[in-house]
Amino acid sequence: MSQTAPEGFAEALNRRDFLRLAGLAGTAGLVGAAAPAAAAPVTELQAIPFKDSLTRMEGISETTVREHWKLYQGYVTKTNELRAALAALPPDAPANATYSPVRELKVELTFALNGAKNHAIYFDHLGGRGGRPSGALLRLIERDFGSYEQWQNDLQRSGLAARGWAWLVYDMDLQRLLNVVGDSQNTYPIWNAVPLVALDVYEHAYWLDYQTNRANYIQAFFANLDWDAVQARAERFRVV
Repeated sequence: MSQTAPEGFAEALNRRDFLRLAGLAGTAGLVGAAAPAAAAPVTELQAIPFKDSLTRMEGISETTVREHWKLYQGYVTKTNELRAALAALPPDAPANATYSPVRELKVELTFALNGAKNHAIYFDHLGGRGGRPSGALLRLIERDFGSYEQWQNDLQRSGLAARGWAWLVYDMDLQRLLNVVGDSQNTYPIWNAVPLVALDVYEHAYWLDYQTNRANYIQAFFANLDWDAVQARAERFRVV
């Protein structure tokens, strides 16, 4: 994979390091120094499979889903590019908290990787029949929110209050469910918490269908939620 440097990148690097990062230092003779030992190859992130049921939802159009999926694939692609760029950084690459290649690549990796993860959860549990969960998961929601209806109301209000995402998470330390918000892909993380439901409230998730009516989109999200997928995720992480 070829690497291109972001604007201003070369200014922060000396010539030798910039040529290495840009992929132009294929031989030691080009930079006048021996190339560093090759690092282990970066295993690329893959998008989850696209489900046909995503094209047959009530209230969320196929056009919206397919355009939204392109954004998800973009996050996966950029995650792989950023990880490759980080792996290519020389050991003495400049690191500075104001601006540096190390900082920029590491910060933007959190945005791209969380964007990929958030959308993987989102698309994995869409295309269902809505309703409500059952068994241990329903009992857990009722325990921590009082009732399913109170949980649903709180997540909807969280989605209206957020600028990017609202999640149902299980906090492993508190040992309870929480609805939390995020204004971006990489803001407001709660460590040691497992996201079970990911509600995308960026405008791209609903604008073609609802314009500014986010509340109706959120209702459509609930109507197409696949609780079996949520249950499987909860079981995978031993939440229930």
